[in-house]
Amino acid sequence: MKFIVLLSLLLVGGAAFGAERIPQQIADREIGRKAVQAVIWGMPAVNYDLMRQEMLSKTPGKVGQVIYWGRPLDWRNQTLTPNPDALYFMVFFTTRDGPVVLDLPPAEAGASFNGNIVNAWQLPLEDAGLLGLDKGKGGRYVVLPPGYAEKLPEGFIPLPSEVFGGYMLFRSNLKSHDDADVRASIDYGKKMKVYPLSAAADPPETVFTDVKDILFDSTIKWDAGFFENLNRVVQEEPWIVRDRVMIDQLASLGIEKGKPYQPDGHMKALMTSAIEEGRALLEAKYGAGLPPFFSETSRWTFPTYPDLIQAGSRGFDEENAYPVDHRGVTYSYAYIGIKRLGAGQFYSISIRDRDGNAFDGAGTYRLNVPPDVPVQQYWSVTAYDRETHALIRNVARASRSSQIPELQKNADGSIDLYFGPKAPEGQEANWVPTDPKRNFELMFRAYGPTKDFFDRKWVLSDVVKVGE
Repeated sequence: MKFIVLLSLLLVGGAAFGAERIPQQIADREIGRKAVQAVIWGMPAVNYDLMRQEMLSKTPGKVGQVIYWGRPLDWRNQTLTPNPDALYFMVFFTTRDGPVVLDLPPAEAGASFNGNIVNAWQLPLEDAGLLGLDKGKGGRYVVLPPGYAEKLPEGFIPLPSEVFGGYMLFRSNLKSHDDADVRASIDYGKKMKVYPLSAAADPPETVFTDVKDILFDSTIKWDAGFFENLNRVVQEEPWIVRDRVMIDQLASLGIEKGKPYQPDGHMKALMTSAIEEGRALLEAKYGAGLPPFFSETSRWTFPTYPDLIQAGSRGFDEENAYPVDHRGVTYSYAYIGIKRLGAGQFYSISIRDRDGNAFDGAGTYRLNVPPDVPVQQYWSVTAYDRETHALIRNVARASRSSQIPELQKNADGSIDLYFGPKAPEGQEANWVPTDPKRNFELMFRAYGPTKDFFDRKWVLSDVVKVGE
């Protein structure tokens, strides 16, 4: 609010200095510009807080406990671009009272996980699991609060953090979607433990809550409430040095550490306009397309911008790079941070068919997945709502994967997948339903991709529209 106060003084006193009165619209435009930048800069933290608040308000889960989805994800999980072909476990933590231990199990016969640990800004702290730092041996990862300098006991893996809050996404891998394999995956995931380092000698029992039947909606809320989420994180977390330029800018919006956020009606109107403009800007950048992956003309792209991948792997500690705009775009359609993208998993996005047209939920499309996909674990393709970037609501399933034994194969070993409101005759097993009233987008996941994948010795076909 400082900026508005200053302009108000100028408006009142300008005539005394022989100056023209400064129009209110100039002040409003300045506030609007700062608010749009706050939307872009604050997107990963708001994304994190939306998930945390959904847990706290909709489920019995608490910070320091584990929520999980006790079946492959369906549309009731309205997080951003989740994976319906793994069992999801999530734990939100805070180190305000001291270090927190994420004690993760070793891989077993037929059981393993892929995990990612991030801070409240979704900066990757470490990847864990079969293809993470521990290489399937499991480990006691310890998230440390800012400035923590004490020596850890032997056998603990330190994860220094610049802020107190964060979370872990633990994907317990599925052999198939059969009930027995789902049960085994849940039992394996429940072998993790979460406890304070101070209780390491005698850890308390970890609390697990199944949230599979709860509508868990953490999609980005494009309204002035965005700034409520942002203010909450600002109040809770210390300033990171590289972000201190935002202190005064946010103060001019009424977001100031140690003070209540109480925008008046005029400010709320400015914030609403800013969030709408921010949404349009981020959507335009996403709609322009990410860099193609399999070839220069491929409609399958990187999951995000290469400079953001590099920055995340280096802890955003590069001297001459801080891709805030690209980060804002990314966390408007996805969540979690991966420290070594490609080691454990790699994702590729497609928002257009081979002819460059958006995917229409009323149409029918075919994707040919060539044989011998170069992965150590599995591959999958998932359809999402193009507007919300969440699983398409009220459909029976969201994906098809190599874990599905009933998938029909072609004579050459390739697989044709279909996306549309109705299954083509005889293709029910290979079909993913869409909503005929909404556009959609696709994500291809490669878990445990090999060198051949990144050398482009195997190329995923573009999606084609059929039946016209």
